[in-house]
Amino acid sequence: MAEETVVEKTWRGILERHPGARRGEPAVIEAAYAEPRLRALFPFPSHGALNFHRNTQFPWSNDLPFIVGDVTSCIVYAPLGVPQRVLGESLTPQEAAALVVAHLPPDCGPAFDGPWPPPENSID
Repeated sequence: MAEETVVEKTWRGILERHPGARRGEPAVIEAAYAEPRLRALFPFPSHGALNFHRNTQFPWSNDLPFIVGDVTSCIVYAPLGVPQRVLGESLTPQEAAALVVAHLPPDCGPAFDGPWPPPENSID
């Protein structure tokens, strides 16, 4: 059996609410985890938001959309620096996760282990 990656271990810890794992809104975490493209990214719940990163160590990529909300209503925000910050609001967690996927850059592959920026030749 293959060893668990940092991304897989982080998702598992959050989903199973392990001691020491970051906490987030369970409905939002589960909806994001159900999306294969988001499940491949590094999850980072913080201050009511679920952020996604292309890498597993600080400094973070901070260039992907993120979700703020709970089981009743979510907002999807574009990353800082994008003129239209709100991509969608009054969404279910599942709709929010799908909207994040729809706004991922085409080259957004699985998260790599390490800090941002990526090592040369790791992202095509």
